[in-house]
This record gives sequence, C-alpha cells and structure tokens, in this order.
Amino acid sequence: MVENIVILTGAGISAESGLGTFRDAGGLWEQYPLEQVATPEGFARNPALVHDFYNARRKNCAEAEPNPAHFALADLERNFKGSVLIVTQNVDDLHERAGSQNILHMHGEMGKAKCHICDYHWHSPPELFAKTPCPSCTKPATRPDIVWFGEMPYHMVKIELYLQDADLFVSIGTSGNVYPAAGFVQQARLAGAQTLELNLEPSQGASNFHAARNGPASEVVPQWVGEIIRAGL
Repeated sequence: MVENIVILTGAGISAESGLGTFRDAGGLWEQYPLEQVATPEGFARNPALVHDFYNARRKNCAEAEPNPAHFALADLERNFKGSVLIVTQNVDDLHERAGSQNILHMHGEMGKAKCHICDYHWHSPPELFAKTPCPSCTKPATRPDIVWFGEMPYHMVKIELYLQDADLFVSIGTSGNVYPAAGFVQQARLAGAQTLELNLEPSQGASNFHAARNGPASEVVPQWVGEIIRAGL
C-alpha cells in the first residue's frame, strides 16, 4: 500500500511554462557559461554580470504561469490519503502558485536573497545589484539565494529521511545526471520504494527506475495523478 510519495521535479516540468532548461540543446548553459553565472568564483569575479543574469531570470519566473503538471501535483497533495512531498531542483515558485504546500527547494529560490557574509536570508525584490545592502549586517554582500555549483544543496538531511520512508518515488522532468538528486532513485529503491520516471524522454538514469512514462509533463503528469486519485491509493 502506498502511503508516502516523494516526488523529485526538475527543469522539464517548468519548461512548458516558458522557463528555459539548462542542459538541453539551446539551453541556458549554452548562452551563459556556468562558471560565470553559477559559481561562487564567478560571482566574486563579476557580481554585476551574475545579478544581471538572475534579474532577467527573476523577471522570466514572475511572468511564467503554472502548467497542468504543476496543478496536477497540487491536486494530488490535496486528494491523496497519505503524504506527498515535492523535492524540487527548480528555483521558480510555480509549484507554490499552483497550490502545492509541502515543498523542499534543494537548489534555493529565485524569489529570495542571501548575504554571503552573515548568511542572512530574505525575500528578494525584483532586482538585485552589487551594491544592494544586506538588511541584517548592511554590507553590500547580497547574492541570489541559489545553490551554485560547488555548494551544498539545501534540506539534504530532511530529504534523505523522506526517501527512507517513501513507498513511491517519482522523478519528473529531470536530466538524471546532476548529483545528489540523480542518486535519489537508488536511495529510494534501497529503502524498498517503487520508482517511476515521468520525463519527455528517458533520462541518463532511466534504467534505475521500475517503470517509466515518456511525454510532455503537462500530459503525462495529470494522467498519472488522475490514475492515483481514482485508484484511491
């Protein structure tokens, strides 16, 4: 019997909302080298460039709307008799705006900022700049509250505890090659969970899943959620 569902979501679930993916052909990493805009070293070298990049992404996120996949997962959380946790690699707020509440953002949130000196976190204004002061220590040390390459993702202890208790682990719209998230399916399987991949096409880790469905997230996610709810699991 399925009582605890853990769902990992990646860029593929938000791509249909108009948010660019990173690793696909034509993705953001081809337009902006990651070492320039997604590493602490890049930020130290050129904070203005990094802020310009995230200011544009923040605007893009604000203009995007949740798609049927986001709404379906919110519907699952409301109607499933057990526990549903969304662990997202995405930094947008589309899950929240669709109505989901039990969410862990392992890579940070576009709508938040942090101080790289005192580690204070706060809700970000639409634009940040190199001279934007920290509300706590007043130093001009503001950066996006995003987990960059080389930094530890958020909530890892909590996520691992949820994976240990999961009866079903579902990966949606992920590339399957970014760790530690790429290893969640193996952790869940070792703990005895069934595993399912919902993706536009098989990911690099597709062979680790018990089952898979391929197609646009806006189609395969609502279909799967509908089956779960109708089955009354």
